[in-house]
Amino acid sequence: MNKPKILRPEESQPAHALWFDRKKYVTVNFLVQKPKDVQVDIQTDKLILCCKNDTDDVFYNELYFYDQILKFDSRERVYDRTINFLLRKIKPDFAWPRLQKDPAKPSWISVDFDNWRDWEHEEDEGKEEYDKYVDMIQEMAKSNKGAVPDMGDLSDSD
Repeated sequence: MNKPKILRPEESQPAHALWFDRKKYVTVNFLVQKPKDVQVDIQTDKLILCCKNDTDDVFYNELYFYDQILKFDSRERVYDRTINFLLRKIKPDFAWPRLQKDPAKPSWISVDFDNWRDWEHEEDEGKEEYDKYVDMIQEMAKSNKGAVPDMGDLSDSD
């Protein structure tokens, strides 16, 4: 199935994009008010988006990724105010320091700090916290052995 090639319209502007990184996926959300005529081409090394908004402004974004993605396991979804992309990384557990290959940051790309997490050391931190919790419970069990409670007031008969 060959998709038609998406050509850059002469009168177009880039849509603003917010992105964040996770262990297996990179999420990119393009902010377009009531998008229509949406055309998307997801490749292993780039993404092309072309669409119009509710006032017929034309948006065109061509984005070369920092690293490769699995194009058949990546998805886009169109909402009323955004076009969201979930891009599966070829190399999971590898943090992307930026979204695109070019180190120069275009003005239309921003980091989504509301959804950003420093997940690289999450597993180690969680294990350390769990070990502290286990030690605390064991210490409480050893040192806090009071007298056996009197349960004489409990009875099976009503």
